[in-house]
Amino acid sequence: MYSRVPSPSSKPDPLAVFGRIVPRDHALLGLLAEHYLLSTDQITSVFFDARRTAQRRLTILHRLDVLHRFGRSGDAGRYGSLLYTLGPIGLQLHPTVYHDPAGTSGKPLRSSVERAKRIAASGQVNHLLGVNQFFTDLLATARHDDGLRLSRWWSEQHATTVYAQSGIRPDGHGVWTVGDHSTGFFLEHDNDTENLARVVAKLRGYERLTSFGPRYPVLFWVPSRRREASLLGVLAGLRTASPIATAVHGPDPAGRVWTLVSDPTHRRYLHELPSDHGPDAVTNPQRFDDL
Repeated sequence: MYSRVPSPSSKPDPLAVFGRIVPRDHALLGLLAEHYLLSTDQITSVFFDARRTAQRRLTILHRLDVLHRFGRSGDAGRYGSLLYTLGPIGLQLHPTVYHDPAGTSGKPLRSSVERAKRIAASGQVNHLLGVNQFFTDLLATARHDDGLRLSRWWSEQHATTVYAQSGIRPDGHGVWTVGDHSTGFFLEHDNDTENLARVVAKLRGYERLTSFGPRYPVLFWVPSRRREASLLGVLAGLRTASPIATAVHGPDPAGRVWTLVSDPTHRRYLHELPSDHGPDAVTNPQRFDDL
């Protein structure tokens, strides 16, 4: 009964819809509440064994007004042709403070449709998809290995709010757990659109953070070996309290792909990067504790 695809012209009964939402749907809605949008391929890799099964379930959720969806062309095509965000029912079930990818400066949103339109028109869709691809690749890796877990995934706005005192604006913050060891990190997703001086300037905030918060590696995820070599050249010899590592866009960010600026002689796995959760103090809000 719950797998039947509603007719495109049928009007869903709002009360009946709630009974059709399963735990996997809630997990998806939780991600969309904080991270704005995901593609069909990203959702498939995290939650489903087959793309066709994912498409069917997403169509059901769309027709039940749980999700909105829209199509994109060009660069976004590599992430899948359809993109999903919270619909009216999804927003009721998972209300979120992260309404607007442009931040809190815009007018308050009145509906899920307005939120979806603002996300689609933000000019950040490709960037959001690139950042979310990094984290969904980690989730997909952990899905097939009980010893791995993405223990935390915060959006730019979430991390910026928690660590406001430092002034950092990472593209994302995560904690990757392998066995009983957890590595925190801040992600800087680079598309070779900023000059290197501006990229390096981002490190000032992370240095401020190390004086009272965590000392997590700053990960520069770059689009090419040429860009990585240029960045490593600029950073060579730079002494920082927060570790800095680089790697080239690829399907396995957990793998042996990371080069530490302080030790560029070999590549490391993500969990091998130095990571310090920082002091257990009020200056370090929401400190992560290894379980």
